Amino acid sequence: MLVGLALLWPGGAPAHERTGVGFDRQTQHATVTQVVSVSCSSVNASGGTPTGDTSTAEGSSAVQQANGTCKKATIRVDTGKDKGRTFTEIVQPDQSRQLHEGEQVIVAYEPSAPRDLQYSVTDVNRRVPLAVLALIFAVAVVLVGRLRGVMALVALAISFLILNFFILPAILEGSNPLVVAVVGSSAIMLIALYLCHGLSARTSVAVLGTLISLLLIGVLGSVFIDWAGLTGNTDDNTGLIHGLYPSIDMSGLLLAGIIIGSLGVLDDVTVTQTSAVWELHEANPAMGWRGLYRAGIRIGRDHIASVVNTLVLAYAGAALPLLLLFSIAQSSVGTVANSELVAEEIVRTLVGSIGLVASVPVTTALAALVVAADRPDPGTAGAPQAKQSQTPTQPQTPPRSTGSGRGRRRKR
Repeated sequence: MLVGLALLWPGGAPAHERTGVGFDRQTQHATVTQVVSVSCSSVNASGGTPTGDTSTAEGSSAVQQANGTCKKATIRVDTGKDKGRTFTEIVQPDQSRQLHEGEQVIVAYEPSAPRDLQYSVTDVNRRVPLAVLALIFAVAVVLVGRLRGVMALVALAISFLILNFFILPAILEGSNPLVVAVVGSSAIMLIALYLCHGLSARTSVAVLGTLISLLLIGVLGSVFIDWAGLTGNTDDNTGLIHGLYPSIDMSGLLLAGIIIGSLGVLDDVTVTQTSAVWELHEANPAMGWRGLYRAGIRIGRDHIASVVNTLVLAYAGAALPLLLLFSIAQSSVGTVANSELVAEEIVRTLVGSIGLVASVPVTTALAALVVAADRPDPGTAGAPQAKQSQTPTQPQTPPRSTGSGRGRRRKR
C-alpha cells in the first residue's frame, strides 16, 4: 500500500483553461441587497407578446412571464477583484429559486461576456447551515462514542485528505482509476480501522476480510461493466470531465466509484462480524472454530439482510428523480433497466451487494480460525482442580471466637 502511494502520488491536479461551463466556472460569494417587484412585461427583453398553446408547460410559462409579477434583485459581489460591484438580475415568477433580501448567494463570473452580463446567480450560499449540521454531527459522535468517537472523526478527516490530495489528483493526472481506487481505499481502510479499533489481531482480521471483499468487488465490477457496455459517461458532469480530460478512462472511473462507495459499508460488516466472533469466544473459550463459525454466521445472516436492503434503498433514493421521469414516460421495467443510467446503478448496487454478502462468511471464517488458536488446551484445563483434589484433606478446626464478633458462625 505504501509503495502504491509513493508510485502514484500526484503533484497536484493538472491545470486547464476554464471553459465557463457547469462546475468549471469562476465563482464568487455575493449578497442580495435589494429586491423589488416589477411587471414582467416591463423587463421582457424581447418586447413582444409570447404566443403558444397555454395547455403546454412552455406556453403557460411564457404567458405567466409576460403577465405576472417578476422580481428585480440587486446583488453585491463580496469576494474577488470586483468586490463591492453590484449587478441586477430578474427573477421570473415560475423560477424554482426565488431571491430574498439579505440572502447569501453564489455568483458565476464570465469575463468574456458584456460587462452587464458578466455576473449571474447560480446557487445559494449554504456554508452556515452545513457548518452547523457538521458541528452537531461531531458533537453527537463525541458524546456517544467518547474517545472512539474522536478517533472516528480524525479518521474521517484523514479519509477526506486522501480523497482530495491523492485519489482525485492521481485520476486527473491519467493514472488508472482502478489502481488508484484500490490503493487509496486500502490506505483509508487501514488508517480508519487501526485508528478507531486499535492495533490488534481482531482489527487485522477485519482488515483482511475487507481487502478480500474489495478484491472481489473490483473483479466483478470490471467484468460486468465491460460486459454490459457501460461507458461511465452518462450525465453533464461526466461529459464535462471527459471533455476537459479526454485521457481519463470513464468506465474505470465508474469502477473506482463502486469500490470507494462499497468501502464504508464493508468496514461496518467486517468489524461487526469480527467482534461477534471474539465475543462468542470470550463467552465460551472451549468452543472450536467450527462452532464459532456457525454461531457467527447466524449473526451475519441478520446483518446481510439489513445491509443489502439499506444499500439498495440508498441507491434507489439517489436515483429517485430519474425513476420518476421513467414513470412519467410510462416506460416498461425492461426499458428502464436497459438504459445506461439505470443499468449503471444496477451494476453498482449488485456488485457492491455481492461483495458485502461475501464479506460475512469470509470474515467470520478468518476470525474463527484466528481466535480458536487461543483456545485453552483441554488436557490441562482442569489441572489445578485435579491437583487440589489429590491432596489429603485435613480436618478443619473452627476459629476461636473473639470479642470482636468476627468468629465463624456455627450452623444451626
